[in-house]
Amino acid sequence: MFISTAYAQTAPAPAAGGGDMMSSLGSMLPLLLMFVVLYFVMIRPQMKRQKEARAMLEALAKGDEVATAGGLLGKITQLGEQYLTVEIAKGVEVQLQRSAVVQVLPKGAIK
Repeated sequence: MFISTAYAQTAPAPAAGGGDMMSSLGSMLPLLLMFVVLYFVMIRPQMKRQKEARAMLEALAKGDEVATAGGLLGKITQLGEQYLTVEIAKGVEVQLQRSAVVQVLPKGAIK
């Protein structure tokens, strides 16, 4: 009584000449643009940091002063393929994985 009858609307006829292709490319453009921005803002800087960290770990040498992920500061006394020994105080040495080193400190930073 209060509800009127609803009729379905027919779809418009497709445009001739591939206009549908241009509209689908236009709708994908924002998605493509977001991926490009994401790459330059997040992915590329992260890859650069990983490359720098890898180079720093490969360049470690005996006598370097380092900071570890656990917060220990010390001087490298022995180097191996996977592990290194760090002197954190006179006569106190700990063995760490190379990946635990997060920073090489300037000479003389540890007193």
